[in-house]
Amino acid sequence: MSEKLSDLQLLHELEPVVEKGLNRHFSVCKDWNPHDYIPWSDGKNYYALGGQDWDPEQSKLSEVAQIAMLQNLLTEDNLPSYHREIAMNFHMDGPWGTWVNRWTAEENRHGIALRDYLVVTRAIDPVELETLRLETVNRGFSPGQNHQVKDELFAESLFDSVIYVTFQELATRISHRNTGKACDETVADKLLARVSADENLHMIFYRDISEAGFEIAPNQAMNSLHRVLRNFQMPGFVVPEFRRKAVTIAVGGVYDPRIHLDDVVMPVLKKWRIFDRDDFTGEAARQRDDLALLVEELEEACDKFAVSKQRYLQREARKAEKLAARNKKVLASSAS
Repeated sequence: MSEKLSDLQLLHELEPVVEKGLNRHFSVCKDWNPHDYIPWSDGKNYYALGGQDWDPEQSKLSEVAQIAMLQNLLTEDNLPSYHREIAMNFHMDGPWGTWVNRWTAEENRHGIALRDYLVVTRAIDPVELETLRLETVNRGFSPGQNHQVKDELFAESLFDSVIYVTFQELATRISHRNTGKACDETVADKLLARVSADENLHMIFYRDISEAGFEIAPNQAMNSLHRVLRNFQMPGFVVPEFRRKAVTIAVGGVYDPRIHLDDVVMPVLKKWRIFDRDDFTGEAARQRDDLALLVEELEEACDKFAVSKQRYLQREARKAEKLAARNKKVLASSAS
């Protein structure tokens, strides 16, 4: 099809693909219960019920793990905004509606499990968590809400939604999995492995719909792909102090520019055969060429980050050595 299709036409054309994806999802997904992944025996009352409020010394997680867990949970907490976005761009009848509701229910399960784990184990400040949750949800979310194209906020289309969420779900899967490893704690690792498995299935669903979209309307799909990747940000960018948190997470190896390029962007572009197809014409062909330039730009960003990270780690190592030497001197002075 060469003519531009409306979102209503695309919804109709892609409905068989959605139904197939739904059937596949239900056949391979594994139901699980959040309460099975929470060490309830570690829990105790907080002050309001005669217990003890949170103290930083109670957390067994590293700074990187704490920030990554907090960022992951606050991202999941903004689920009402995500549900609204996909419900507005899809429709609630037939397999599309079935998927929207199922996806929402599974994503909500992630937030329930993460919060229960963090509050029961006292891994992070629950008061700060609640304060940030309220602010984050109040800010809402839209993939295009902070991105301008030709001086105007772009109007999202069906392709914008499914292509954006393909990359986002894959990135979220990787972030959850690496956060579990960073926690260096068995229960957290198992929980986040379970969550990341769900995110992987979600990614496959959206990836396959997008792939079908490239077959039905390649130029339209390319237009959305170019817009999404040129303006891509994770949904957690609305979380207060996102940039500071993102730097800590990147330096800690949970999610950095190299991971984004090698494990998220390139695998999806290869799956869709973006640089091998010959059915892009006009502006879409130029956009495909610009994506090749974007990949080069991302490579340069990876190299720059690697240098900056090394310098940062060296500075921190020198600080640690000076502190250790100072403490040793104090101890020696005290002993004498």
